[in-house]
Amino acid sequence: MGERNRETEMENILKQYSEENQVDSWKTLIFLYNAALKEVGTKLDILNDEFQHVHKYNPIEHIKTRIKTPESIVKKLRKQGHDTTIDNMVKYVNDIAGIRIICSFTSDIYSMAEMIGKQSDLKVLSIKDYIKNPKESGYKSYHMIISVPIFLSDSVVDTKVEIQIRTIAMDFWASLEHKIYYKFEGNAPDYISQDLRECAKMVSQLDERMLKLNEAILKCLEEQQEARAEEPKGAPEQADSGQISE
Repeated sequence: MGERNRETEMENILKQYSEENQVDSWKTLIFLYNAALKEVGTKLDILNDEFQHVHKYNPIEHIKTRIKTPESIVKKLRKQGHDTTIDNMVKYVNDIAGIRIICSFTSDIYSMAEMIGKQSDLKVLSIKDYIKNPKESGYKSYHMIISVPIFLSDSVVDTKVEIQIRTIAMDFWASLEHKIYYKFEGNAPDYISQDLRECAKMVSQLDERMLKLNEAILKCLEEQQEARAEEPKGAPEQADSGQISE
């Protein structure tokens, strides 16, 4: 099936239901996005297991998934100046299905992003690196919009998923920042915004120190392993100087 045909397959499916019932069309849309989350989630589990098998290390601490609420979707469409239709939801809202990957270190983030990008059946539509280019608020994360094929009984539907990859520290800051701004409905006082930016700097410093500490630990373990390998094998054991002779 051609790539363009796949792109229009969702439109055709939704159009079929929208002619009958808007509710059925909405349910079909959510079904497809849930299926996409399952597909991507399975891929991430396999990559994490493979990393553990090969490197004896898990880059993923945990994974969160969510489907955007109807209220959030409508709010986003209105903010962008679009009518609140099913077609516009598919066309203009790229983060209806979202996966958040929480990693231990910043190096893990780029490793995961590279592994995801190499999946032959996934198409990376866009990347926003808020780690190298943080938002003005101090927000840091690595965002990818991907398209994943959903194989149905009689068609294949490409479905968009937003992937956010961040460290534990970044997730801690972002979660609290979201709660604080939610209380102020996005209009927090300047001094609170300034304090949040200062906290974001501290979070970045913590991530950097933890990464350096991890690298130092790995180097130390590697040196110990090399030292053991260089020890002569089969050397005679020295007599115990404290042994009492008969």
